[in-house]
Amino acid sequence: MQTRGERRAVWLLWGIYGAFYFCRTNISAAVPGMGKELALSKTQIGAILGGLKLAYGVGQFVNGQLAEQISARRLLTVGMLGSAALNVVFGWGAGFSFLLGVWAANGYCQALGWTPTLRVAANWVPAGRRGRAIGIIGTGYQAAGALTFLVAGWAAEWLGWRGALWAPAGLLAGSAVVMLLGLQESPEEGQRRPARKPAGVTLANLLVTLGNPALWLLALSLGLLNACRYGFVDWGLTHLKETQGIGVGKAALNYAILPLGGMAGAYLAGWTTDRYFAGRRAPVITLLLVALAALTVLYERAARAGSLWTVGVLLLVGFVIFGPQVLLVGTAPADLARRGTAAAAAGFVNFAGYMGAYAGDLLTGRLVDLHGWRAAVLAWAGCALLAAASAAPLWRARAQTGTP
Repeated sequence: MQTRGERRAVWLLWGIYGAFYFCRTNISAAVPGMGKELALSKTQIGAILGGLKLAYGVGQFVNGQLAEQISARRLLTVGMLGSAALNVVFGWGAGFSFLLGVWAANGYCQALGWTPTLRVAANWVPAGRRGRAIGIIGTGYQAAGALTFLVAGWAAEWLGWRGALWAPAGLLAGSAVVMLLGLQESPEEGQRRPARKPAGVTLANLLVTLGNPALWLLALSLGLLNACRYGFVDWGLTHLKETQGIGVGKAALNYAILPLGGMAGAYLAGWTTDRYFAGRRAPVITLLLVALAALTVLYERAARAGSLWTVGVLLLVGFVIFGPQVLLVGTAPADLARRGTAAAAAGFVNFAGYMGAYAGDLLTGRLVDLHGWRAAVLAWAGCALLAAASAAPLWRARAQTGTP
């Protein structure tokens, strides 16, 4: 039975990790105005967006190890306040190289969010309730994503593209204060710093992680999914603005529906794997990714048909993106990790996932410049289908006995 402390920890993590998205998803609202004012090509914008993914992926790999040794509160503090500050600095940018460097640095700060969150969740929640708990935490960054589209879109409409960076930075900084006041890392430790593990243990964790074939399949699947996911999240507002000839504020209002669908997907996917598949995550991941491929093709047509069709399809797209995404970034790696390496496993899978997101941003920008939006959106669909094929071999895989 879930304890009061466990419930409190899960919901606090819901808000803490969700707040990171204020200073990540907001870039989508800045892109149209930034590209126009600074005369940036889609290829250059893709490089800037990809810079965050590259640094984020490296950060996930490194921080998955650090989260096993260093206090989650310390890592989260650096990540949240650092990301907020870098968003303010990004808003001062006027050149490609400056923007690329600052946004990449923001990516590393953003990477200080998920693995400490997963470590705290693993401390509080036993394996039998992990799918539901991480599903709940996953709805937090969907809610924050929807709010960010609205806040950043409004700020960009009224204050220019720089407003889309500055307004969300204030929200993230305030959330860091809440985290410092309220987060308890484990039932046993309270606010105390966990014992530092020897360097040899960290190296052993890394070797055990890299020697686990199941994690490589999850990593490949997440990389391909992220190439599709960030097509929608990073480029979607620009796509609608240029395809439908609407303002960034209206495009942001349409896109706010995507993370709302994602909230339902994140929760129901985890709950379904616990309730109907006895903890097997791959069947739900695979089926939802096949549906994502089909809906992405449908979205390409709906976006040219008008706002009503677009909103309806985006609601479904959000469901089938974030259902498998939440399972791939947290629940499945924690299940299939060897004992004591849950955060390291999640860090490795997320590293590969964001290498896929990095490549996807570059590919999208290049395809739009050379062949137009239709080619780019169809490429997103192809990535989703390949992601399903990568997860399918794990159809019968279950949680490792004794995984924390």
